[in-house]
Amino acid sequence: MRARTADTEGYVERDGVKIHYETYGDGWPTLLLMPAWTIVNKRFWKAQIPYLARHHRVVTYDGPGNGRSDRPVEPAAYSQEAQVAYARAVLDATGTDQAVLVALSKGANWTLDLAANHSDRVLGSVLIGPSVDYADPGSPRLRYTDRTGLGPSRVPFVEADPLEHWAKYHRDQWTTDLDDFLWFFFGQCFPEPHSTKQIEDAVGWGRETSGAVLVADSLADRPDRKTLDEWCARITSPVLLLHGDEDRVSPVKRSETIAERTGGELVTLRGAGHIPLARDPVAVNLRIHEFAARLAPRQQRNRQWSRWAGRPRKVLYLSSPIGLGHARRDVAIAAALRERHPGVEVDWLAQHPVTRVLEAAGERVHPASRWLVSESAHIEDEAGEHDLHCFEALRRMDEILVANFMVFHDVVRDGEYDLVVGDEAWDVDHFLHENPELKRYAYAWLTDFVGNLPMPDADAREALVTADYNAEMIEHIARFPRVRDRAVFVGNPGDVVDASFGPGLPGIREWTAEHYSFAGYVTGFDPAALPDREALRAELGFGPDERVCVVTVGGSGVGGHLLGRVVTAFEPAARLVPGLRMVVVTGPRIDPAAFGRRPGLDVRAFVPDLYRLLAASDLAIVQGGLSTCMELTALGRPFLYVPLRHHFEQQFHVTHRLRQYGAGRRLAYADLNPDALAAAIAAEIGRETAYRPVETDGAAEAAALLADLL
Repeated sequence: MRARTADTEGYVERDGVKIHYETYGDGWPTLLLMPAWTIVNKRFWKAQIPYLARHHRVVTYDGPGNGRSDRPVEPAAYSQEAQVAYARAVLDATGTDQAVLVALSKGANWTLDLAANHSDRVLGSVLIGPSVDYADPGSPRLRYTDRTGLGPSRVPFVEADPLEHWAKYHRDQWTTDLDDFLWFFFGQCFPEPHSTKQIEDAVGWGRETSGAVLVADSLADRPDRKTLDEWCARITSPVLLLHGDEDRVSPVKRSETIAERTGGELVTLRGAGHIPLARDPVAVNLRIHEFAARLAPRQQRNRQWSRWAGRPRKVLYLSSPIGLGHARRDVAIAAALRERHPGVEVDWLAQHPVTRVLEAAGERVHPASRWLVSESAHIEDEAGEHDLHCFEALRRMDEILVANFMVFHDVVRDGEYDLVVGDEAWDVDHFLHENPELKRYAYAWLTDFVGNLPMPDADAREALVTADYNAEMIEHIARFPRVRDRAVFVGNPGDVVDASFGPGLPGIREWTAEHYSFAGYVTGFDPAALPDREALRAELGFGPDERVCVVTVGGSGVGGHLLGRVVTAFEPAARLVPGLRMVVVTGPRIDPAAFGRRPGLDVRAFVPDLYRLLAASDLAIVQGGLSTCMELTALGRPFLYVPLRHHFEQQFHVTHRLRQYGAGRRLAYADLNPDALAAAIAAEIGRETAYRPVETDGAAEAAALLADLL
């Protein structure tokens, strides 16, 4: 799922070549995100568009040869003159008189041309890793060779790499084995550790072009140094250059030369490679926005500042929207925190369906929440029939996580918060460790599992990538332990799986014990405070002779197939269980009308205090999410749980914890035919349980771990 879709789109045409463009937002100034080498398309700006479009108007387009533009194989279509003409045509078609141009790599050639020769259209330029005909012959890191026949300014290789590797930068390679070249080239573009997702993305975009297109592009003219010097001397608009000092494709000397000749500002990104806009999107986003904002007319902005003694204690709380259990426990923790700090103000940066729980509890949702991109919708898009490859879904959520972190950043920049609490707020935790200089508040991280685990049917790639993600997290904590002022595990040491993070990495249980505090489980309610069970059943409208089976699949909306199978088993189950009443809770993101109604079958959309319904039940059938399973465990109710296929948390972490408590009966989705499910319902309904007790003071313990951070 994309983090943001275009407000408008269209095509321009020049000399028979159609170019596709998109526009986003309506702020000022307009940013024209330029194409780069035709080996990628405009999707490489995916981490920039959502944030920049909240502050500016953004226009972007596919250059010829990739994306939704045409793929000519004539060199003239890729010439300097043609590329500048495409940019001007897009400006005209989108009604853009002037724009800030933002370009990566080869796109700097067209940007400098526009800034020098069409200055009336250019307010300023941001050049990222410009690949132009400026080079440093004496560079110890990067030298150039004509071994492949493309000319001395085209074929870089890093001396640490074998010559035969950079020999892949060749027309014959592009037309005979493009895929091999793509993996090599983008590996060079991303020398930063843990860049597997960025490399995979770029290879995917490269597969959308062809070797013939790359050959045609390589034969097109490019400006030489003398021309570049003339252009730089004429540029009067501001120039910002961003360049990684580990760039293996284009040496930093190029940006130094452009900065010297234009009077521009150079920001050297230490440790970054050729495409920092993908690998370090937060740093790049902020610098582009700051540059563009300096060009905008000053507007009146009224702000306030409070002396320390006059400031209320303020907390910004983030609760994962993937499942409603997070919201219930977080509301309980916030209430316990208020008991320790009366008067503390709690704002929630939250998404649907979490907002349903917060609104029912009378909590205050920050207005910036409307800018958050739905993580639940993404998860639903990723799910198949009771199948969710959770780890891959999280990886493919990268542009959404960037977009949502940028919303968070804007909120905390102006919010004067003393404490940020992130309950599995993956975006905040990752990007704060990637940008620790942005942290200006106490920060607490909450989770109920630690460690990504590959599935049993995983191939070598999945096992490698899973371990790589774990290694990055471990390195984050080791390098910047001050980012997490408190890490709270919602559970006990024995609830942590006894597994490894991966080859050569520590054990998950041992590492977690060293780096986390344990709060015990947080149910969000006290079972002892519930009414007598018979009284509760009467209050909820259940007769004394009814056998109540509650079916619920959480709030993310991926459980529709499981609900369908359970509903199909209702009639055979009713024949085995006299007085069976099945209450199906679809959650706020599944349409109840899809399951129909019949005597004994009660379908409901959303139940705010679901635990009360669970407490009154004789049996529950659930998807396998930890929160609902642990609520049932605390209530001592029998239940069947069906973990999502390929969902490593439900398959491993949740299953391990339930075994610790001796709770629930696990079923495989593949075995859920109507007769088998009916038999399981008949066997389990009303069964006496002897689960290990679940602590009732988890919210208070978690609040105690957070309280001193205020």
